[in-house]
Amino acid sequence: MTDKKIQWNGALQPEAVEILSKDGGMIVCPTKVGYIIMTSDAKGLDRKFEAKERNRNKPGVVLCGSMEQLKQLAQLNPEIEALYQQHWDKDVLLGCILPWQEEAKARIPDDGSKTMMMDKRDTSCFVIKFGKPGEILAKELWENHGKFSFASSANPSGKGNRGKVEGIGERIEQRADLIIEANEYVTSIQPNESEKTRYEQGVMVSMVDENGKLVPEQKGQRNVTPCPMLIRKGLDVDKIMSMMSDIFLTWDYRQGNYY
Repeated sequence: MTDKKIQWNGALQPEAVEILSKDGGMIVCPTKVGYIIMTSDAKGLDRKFEAKERNRNKPGVVLCGSMEQLKQLAQLNPEIEALYQQHWDKDVLLGCILPWQEEAKARIPDDGSKTMMMDKRDTSCFVIKFGKPGEILAKELWENHGKFSFASSANPSGKGNRGKVEGIGERIEQRADLIIEANEYVTSIQPNESEKTRYEQGVMVSMVDENGKLVPEQKGQRNVTPCPMLIRKGLDVDKIMSMMSDIFLTWDYRQGNYY
């Protein structure tokens, strides 16, 4: 490729599939809340951390292109699955901190990948409905290439990209193999917001206790703890809190608790 920056074609981007289906690929992809770095293996993750000059203390973000993929990768209980299903049906971005399925964990290569994909509790943030360009790519990579999809915001650590490909920063632009540009798509998700007022991240909910074990089912009972904890506000937080309240009688709000 002579030019790594291309306009999103409105569907599955074959150039991205080619790069991420091979070892060590790293691209920039548009989402509902801005641009992300997207990788599919340990070599790509290592490149991502180097490009962002970022600490490795936060849970990894795992992109799921279908509910089936989510169920294959993450441990769920019926209430958590119901919450995800509501968000899937209503096309609402949601990420939850969850433990991995043992079968999925066994597919992770023994090459240091695990420490970059998970936090110290062996949990990651599993995300759905993050935006069409990446959703169809994650689905393709998992179903037809057996590859994971990992994400991190495409900007210098601690700085936002404001939903503009121009905001990803020179360092990431230089290191990425491909940059999919779709500023208009990103703007269309929050059309009435300015660059200062728009959400630049998705809501994150912790579904584990302090040791990384799944929270118990509540089954309509009050004051069941440990309980789900909303740890990062973001796009559609009002809708998400409403749906959480439909399923869980007890849940907590602690912004930034995962740091």
